[in-house]
Amino acid sequence: MVEGDRSTLNPSSFGKWLRHAMDAGGAGSRRRHIIRFRSHDDYAAFVRYMRSESKAFPRMQQAVRLLPLIRAISCPLRSVEPLTAIPAVQSVEADIRLRLQASGPNLGPAGLHSRRSSPPSKIPWGIRHIRAHQVWPKSKGDRIHVGVVDTGADYTHPDLRHCLARGVNLLHRHLYPIDDNGHGTHIAGTISAFTKHRGIVGVAPHALIHPVKAFDHQGGAFVSDIIKAIDWCVLSGMDIINMSFGMKTHSKALEAAVLSAHRSGIVIVASSGNEGKRAEIDYPARFPQSIAVGATTRKGRIAPFSNDGQQIDIYAPGEKIYSTWLDGKYQELSGTSMATSHVTGVVALMLSLRPGLRPGRIKTLLRKYARYIVRPGKQSFIKELHAARTVNNLTRRPLK
Repeated sequence: MVEGDRSTLNPSSFGKWLRHAMDAGGAGSRRRHIIRFRSHDDYAAFVRYMRSESKAFPRMQQAVRLLPLIRAISCPLRSVEPLTAIPAVQSVEADIRLRLQASGPNLGPAGLHSRRSSPPSKIPWGIRHIRAHQVWPKSKGDRIHVGVVDTGADYTHPDLRHCLARGVNLLHRHLYPIDDNGHGTHIAGTISAFTKHRGIVGVAPHALIHPVKAFDHQGGAFVSDIIKAIDWCVLSGMDIINMSFGMKTHSKALEAAVLSAHRSGIVIVASSGNEGKRAEIDYPARFPQSIAVGATTRKGRIAPFSNDGQQIDIYAPGEKIYSTWLDGKYQELSGTSMATSHVTGVVALMLSLRPGLRPGRIKTLLRKYARYIVRPGKQSFIKELHAARTVNNLTRRPLK
């Protein structure tokens, strides 16, 4: 059946089966699954049924998450076997948990960290290393909207007040996307912090950050949370989505969401992972539509915790990165998460100068004007982010 055909789903029968198959654990169960419908009409038919039965079956309304971007729902199930016999169902997969890609309080042992109460430098070392400050006379990321899918952000931080725009809390829709973990605030600072006095400056200090809170205070989220976050970014007109998280398992549902965002013209920047593995990176960075980011050290070498390999498109500073933190403080974290936020900032600088650049072209330019670094003891190179070369070449000649 092709999309646009009349629905073949019997929503009443499917709804009755779904209520029976729902896990007794409810919406908080870890045995959630994502059910994708074969056509938009099938999906729409079920949504209409569910809304018509909202008063009769309130538990179903609470447990079922709608994922319109990919014509799917997420819900806890006892068994998925009967679904394979329903023609209107395209695929079923586990709605698994993801983790953030950094070290620090509540974030896991991915790298090194230490805490300070005041910043040692207005421009952190990573931003100087990629020469971002050299292009600020030409571009500071003006008018570029960045969706940061993370733990939220600290709207009260003095270095972020200028850049934090409307966001969304997908865990509690009636609340603001306030950060209760720290990771999202750290990412936002590297991308777009600004201060005239004490504090730090990010890669693109005039870019606008839209916090999309999909991760809880422990740094965990379901794949369905990420899909809803991507959906919000597409509908809200984001230019870039920063994804500083990852998972090992391939998800067709997540891939469909990333592909949809890519087709809409959004640049997707994703971290490769912190296991220090060669030739293996995490999803969603592994999807070809993403810009996959690895981490380097102050010495311009691959960070020992960073995943590595040909699937990584660009490397960027990710060791002991200083940025904004909760309660107006600052924190030093390590991880490919931190490297990813540097790349996102440079993409904002690029798009501010050339708004018409497509995602694939941006990836090509980042790699073309990168700094080449020899791998220790090997006859091969990695490509490390170089903001000055990349942005300056946007202004010197017409792009082919």
